[in-house]
Amino acid sequence: MKNMIIFSTLILLFQVALYNCNAEKCDLKGKWKNELGSNMTISVIDKNGYFSGSYLTAVTTQKKVEIKKSPISGVMVPSSQPIFAFHVNWTFSDSITAFTGQCFVDSSGERLETMWLLKATAGSSDDNWASTRVGSNVFRRLI
Repeated sequence: MKNMIIFSTLILLFQVALYNCNAEKCDLKGKWKNELGSNMTISVIDKNGYFSGSYLTAVTTQKKVEIKKSPISGVMVPSSQPIFAFHVNWTFSDSITAFTGQCFVDSSGERLETMWLLKATAGSSDDNWASTRVGSNVFRRLI
């Protein structure tokens, strides 16, 4: 009986280890596109989880402005489905956006589910409330 319990335990541990080895991991590095058509590239991730790259938005509330690629920098907590945060310093406007989110892997592939907070320059403290926007985006990996 004791040998049967030990054998069953070993089989269970083997199955768990095999599952963990085969579990898909999300890799933030690469090219991503969200549902609005904005493109993001995460080009460098260092050993501490800090990353950089670029963001080319497909949308803006400003009229008659040339949209330009803008730099991003952020950090991730390494895991098979990492959480992360990054900011975009918009090169074509007086605003900055902070994103936070998590990478998920499922049968439809990798996706980054994010929430963001955009802060634009306000003319005065009375206008401060109108210069902040909140939203969410889902990015999918570009192949």
